[in-house]
Amino acid sequence: MSDRKRAVQARVYGKVQGVGYRIWARGEATRLKLLGWVRNERDGSVTAWLTGADTAVAAMIERLRQGPPGAAVSRIDLDELETWTTPEDFRIMT
Repeated sequence: MSDRKRAVQARVYGKVQGVGYRIWARGEATRLKLLGWVRNERDGSVTAWLTGADTAVAAMIERLRQGPPGAAVSRIDLDELETWTTPEDFRIMT
């Protein structure tokens, strides 16, 4: 596997609000040493911006598919990003 840098925007659908998804995602991303953010969307989905080593981003995408206890992910839409700016940590956006 490669350690090249990768940036992805993931839009997560299903039962992902009201179950602690953002707090859980911040913890998982921090453990994987990713930078970026996560936020709730008005349509009930959650968007995550992930930046870091390719292997860590891939691992986080798999974790997003599972979600925390109480979540039920129906699908994830991914957009690979060519250029990006990220915070110096992983944040919950409001």
